[in-house]
Amino acid sequence: MTTEPTSTTDPNPDPDPIPNPNSSSLIHPRREPFEHGLLPIPKLIFPDTTQTLTQLKHKLSPLNRVNSSSLADSLQISTDHARLILDTLASVLNSESDPLVKAQPDEVDSAGADLRDLILFLYIQSYKKLLPRTHKDAAAVADVWPSTSAFDGYLSALSPLQLVRSNSRRFMPSQADDEAHQLSYLQKHMANILSLLAESVEVEGQESLVLSMEGFEHLGFLVQFGDKGSENIASALEHITERISAKENGPANSSDPDVAMADACASSIKTMPSARGSCFIEGISKSSFVKQALDLKGSSSVKVLNCHDSILYILAPLRYATIYGCSDATIVLGAVGKAVRIEHCERVHVITAAKRVCIANCRECVFFLGVNQRPLMVGDNHKLQVAPYNTFYSELEEHMADVGIDANINRWDETLSLGVVDPHDSLSHSAGVSDVQAESAARLDPDQFTNFLIPNWFGGESPGSTKDNPFQLPEAYMSSQQRNLKNLEETKQLLREVPLEENQKRELSSALHLLFKDWLYASGNIRQLYCLQGD
Repeated sequence: MTTEPTSTTDPNPDPDPIPNPNSSSLIHPRREPFEHGLLPIPKLIFPDTTQTLTQLKHKLSPLNRVNSSSLADSLQISTDHARLILDTLASVLNSESDPLVKAQPDEVDSAGADLRDLILFLYIQSYKKLLPRTHKDAAAVADVWPSTSAFDGYLSALSPLQLVRSNSRRFMPSQADDEAHQLSYLQKHMANILSLLAESVEVEGQESLVLSMEGFEHLGFLVQFGDKGSENIASALEHITERISAKENGPANSSDPDVAMADACASSIKTMPSARGSCFIEGISKSSFVKQALDLKGSSSVKVLNCHDSILYILAPLRYATIYGCSDATIVLGAVGKAVRIEHCERVHVITAAKRVCIANCRECVFFLGVNQRPLMVGDNHKLQVAPYNTFYSELEEHMADVGIDANINRWDETLSLGVVDPHDSLSHSAGVSDVQAESAARLDPDQFTNFLIPNWFGGESPGSTKDNPFQLPEAYMSSQQRNLKNLEETKQLLREVPLEENQKRELSSALHLLFKDWLYASGNIRQLYCLQGD
């Protein structure tokens, strides 16, 4: 087992981080809406975003707060998709006191979304993400990613574009590149964003747009200001005003393409490389890895990147978690109160208690979920399985209470599938491909369901009160567990009663141990045994 710091709280793991500039002259984007708030729903990609949302704002303005029925009617989308928009917005809002954030699942529609936050959320659905970068060490990638798969025959029948999308080994852009790109997008679109937040008033017989302080505060959904308060805001507004003025004096084009990856990285935009509550766990291979709440103190989010053939335990209360580019691993996340995103993973088992989960572009994975909202399936998924939550550790219920997860609600098998193609990426897509629905996930056969044991590495009395799985198992899985326990007891009793000579007992015991050892190695569970031994 390793607890060495192969993780970092620096969001820019590149060898040459950007130096920290004067915070009074900069703003930086809130990552959460861009990382966890983009939905591949074609009807949310508008030909003219500003015009459409201006009309939507006028139509819904009498409501102030918008429920899923009104939203579905206004956008001509299904009520399932409208409710998904509200749930997703709640997970990325910057205000914990907002009624939508505080609402219980059956109270979401009565709470509704603030119209201004909803407009901003719908606006950023036009955002195009950076293309994932290739890994610097191709040999290392080849070593941990298998060259063949059960899907190779299937993939050969796909179009070249689909084949590239399905088989490529892709790695997330650096945090600095992502933030530069997000800030470029915000600066480019700030004039339109501010116009949508402003209200129309008549001044001396002429109609003007006026942005109130209350309206301006909603900009906090997308951007964060530095530590110098009014100085920072004034400086930021001055810079924004310059951008708006340049746009107004230039040619009008409301559908300008977004800043390209090279432009974002090469421009003079600077981001603040402060930790801002993120912990990166990257490149764990052929080992066990443990992070507990004390190790992650001050971190509200975790990103697990490019880990292979390993078991990772991240036993802490978190707001956000991302698992990206992992293979042949078991990853246990403690309690995640906002959102978990799992992307580009193969043959991974993920165990998590979470408010919501999004699974994208994964194959041959199993997800053991205690989740309060419907799991979202997007992208090019294959052969996925879902199962009820199957573990516990001593502080689990305290961590769940900290982040607001309700153990009485588990929607693990109510998956919601969206499109195969993500309209927010920078790849071009063939006509009609965006209408294809993502493959859903099958329920794990109850006979294949087992409890997962989290070792107590430090011995002694644990500080928490959790003694069992806090999520109730469905009857089929509970019956299967009880049946397996009964079979085990009967087998043990049979072995105790069988009339054998001493040498025969030793031979039987040796054979059983050998078979068990073979199974441990074949299944990869040998690492759990190492953890139990404190190795």
